[in-house]
Amino acid sequence: MRHHLGYTVGAFSGPTEGDGAVATIIDGTAVAATIRQRAAARTAELRERGIEPCLAVVLVGDDPASAAYVRMKERDCAEVGIVSLDHRLPAETSQQEIDRLIDSLNDDPRVHGILVQMPLPRHLDAERVIERISPTKDVDGFHPENLGLLVRGLPGFRACTPAGVMEMLGAYGIDPSGMRAVVVGRSTIVGKPMALLLLEANATVTVCHSRTRDLPAVCREADLLVAAIGRARMIDATYVKPGAVVIDVGINRTDHGLAGDVDFDSVEPVASAITPVPGGVGPMTRAILMANTIAAAEAVA
Repeated sequence: MRHHLGYTVGAFSGPTEGDGAVATIIDGTAVAATIRQRAAARTAELRERGIEPCLAVVLVGDDPASAAYVRMKERDCAEVGIVSLDHRLPAETSQQEIDRLIDSLNDDPRVHGILVQMPLPRHLDAERVIERISPTKDVDGFHPENLGLLVRGLPGFRACTPAGVMEMLGAYGIDPSGMRAVVVGRSTIVGKPMALLLLEANATVTVCHSRTRDLPAVCREADLLVAAIGRARMIDATYVKPGAVVIDVGINRTDHGLAGDVDFDSVEPVASAITPVPGGVGPMTRAILMANTIAAAEAVA
C-alpha cells in the first residue's frame, strides 16, 4: 500500500527553531476529502466493470460513541459509492454467534472489506474476532498477517490511523526521512504500526510508553512527535522541541467536548506544524478505510 497519494494540499517550509512563526495547521478534513474524491473515481471505474465495492460493518451492543462512529463511516461509504452492509448485534451476542457471522462474511463474494467496531463487549474475545477476519478483507489492518507484512515491508493493509498520518505528512510535504520521531503510545492499533511506518519512511524512531523515564525529555528530542496515549491534553509545551511537527492522534471525550492528547493552545506556538482535534487525524482514519476497501475490491476484480 502506498504511503501517500502524491498530492499537496498545504505549504510547509520545514521545522524551524522557534522563531515566532505561526505553526502550519495540518487540515485532516481537507486531505480526507481529497482521498474520498479519488476513492469515488476508483469506485466508478470498478462499477463500470460490474463490481460494487462492499464494506460489511459489524457493531455489537449500543455504545453511543461506537454507534456514532459507525454512522460516520456509513456516510463516507455513501459519498464514495461503497455498498455498506450493516450488521447490528445485541450486546449479549455470544462468541459463537459473532464467529459464525465473520465466517459468513469471509465466504460472501459480495463483501470486500469487514469492519468490526471496537471495543467489543467484555465477554467477547476481540483478538479472536480480529484473527478470524480474512486478511484479504481486513481493511482495518489489524490482522496479525497484515501486521507481519508491515514489519517485513511487504504490501498489505495498513492500520487506518497510522496510514492516515502518513498521508497527511505526504500531503503537506513533510518528509520524515532523517527526522528523529517519537511515538507516545505502543498499541497495536496505532503506536506500533505508526513507528513501523515512520521507520519505513527512514525516520529514526523512539516508542514511549507508561514506563518511559523522563517522558518530557525524550519527547523534546523529537523533530516529529506523535501522541497516541488516550489522555486528554497530556502533551503540553514542556514536551515539545521548538519547531517540531506534532501529530495528535488522541480523541478524548471531556466535559468540555472533544480533546486531543495534545494541549493545542500551549503547543501550537512552539510547533512548526500541528494537527487539531477535531479536524486532524480523525477524518483521515475513515478516509483510509474507504481507500482500503476499494483496494480490496480491486485486488479481486
